[in-house]
Order: sequence, then C-alpha cells, then structure tokens
Amino acid sequence: MSMIPEVKCRRCGATFSSMRSRCPNCGTRRVAQSGRTPSPTPGTVKGTASYERAETNTKWQIIFGLILVVAVILAVIVMVSTSLEGADVKQSGTAITPPVVTEYVPVIEEAPTPEPTPTPNVEGLRVMYYTTEIKEDFTIWPGPEEAIALTVQVMPLTLQGLKVDWKSSDPELLKITQDDEYAVTIEYFGTESSRETITLTCASYTKEIVVYCRPPKTN
Repeated sequence: MSMIPEVKCRRCGATFSSMRSRCPNCGTRRVAQSGRTPSPTPGTVKGTASYERAETNTKWQIIFGLILVVAVILAVIVMVSTSLEGADVKQSGTAITPPVVTEYVPVIEEAPTPEPTPTPNVEGLRVMYYTTEIKEDFTIWPGPEEAIALTVQVMPLTLQGLKVDWKSSDPELLKITQDDEYAVTIEYFGTESSRETITLTCASYTKEIVVYCRPPKTN
C-alpha cells in the first residue's frame, strides 16, 4: 500500500500522487487545499453588539416557548374539567323518576252497541199454483205419485233475497218439501179427508192457508 496519498483531478477525474503539481493525464494544475480556519462570526464573539442581540433573542424565544406550553396545559385542563361536568349533568338528567301512585281508576267505556238492522217491511205474500193465486184455501187430491207445486211472491217485489218459511199443521199427513227459497212441493199421505193448515212466515209477516185434503181418487 502506498504511503503517499493520491488526489483526484478536478477536470478529467484521474487519480495521481499528491506529490505532483499537475495531472499527468490532462495537465490540469492541482489546487492545494487551504489550511486556514474560518474566522468566527460577530454573533459568536462575546462583548460584541451582535452577540448581545443574539443572547436577547434567545431569552425571548425561551420565554415565548414557556408561555405557549403553559397555555396548552391550561387549555387541556379546561377541556377535561368541562367534559367531566357534562358527564355529571347527563348522569343526573337520566336518573329514573319513581312513578307517582294515585288512587285514580280509569273508566273503561263500553263499546257502542251496533245499530240493529231494520226489519224489511213485508206487505204481503202471494201463494201461486201455476198462474192461479191461492188467497185463503184450496183443495188437493193427491195421487199415488203426485205432488202439488206451489210458489210464493214477497210483496213488494222490490224486496229480494228474503227467506220464506213453510210449516204444516201435521207434517206426517201433509208433507212440505222446500225446493228453493220461493218454491215448495206438497204431498198428502192420509187415507181420509182432512183439513190442514199451511203457515208462511217472512220477516215479521205471517200468512195462513187452509188446505182441504182428500184421499186419492179411485177409478
């Protein structure tokens, strides 16, 4: 290892011995490094005006820094105390209030009674045997396999959908079979003449018809 240090050319970058004054590659003169120590600035020399001003500025910077630190600490203390007071107020506001006990008994009103449906105003019942109206009475001669078909009309005719009930005074002798709401079939099972009654009821209207029953005709 060489004991003589080498330097680098500032122009071509070649290295050469520090004993040379010029670069052997390009001939550029080597610049020797200065061994002079830089003189101090006025602000670092005690007793000068610049030094006094620098000292004064440093003191004020320290004072302002301390004031800023104290202000930050006070602000943190105020924020913490405010938050704690708010938490206390919230807890006191959400306290459960005991219920007030009174002797008042609520009165439960009864549900209103629905208005009754008005009874249809039936003015009459017309009993028909085909096209003939039976007003008070009629006579039948039922055969062995015969039956009498009757129909009824509710007056006035504007009343629709009303049920008509038929009732025989002796169902064993005079049997009534309901075909639909306005038509029936009548059969007589007696062997002797008999007077029976048929009662018709529709809504609040009632009508009775007398039926003279005779035994079947014999040839």
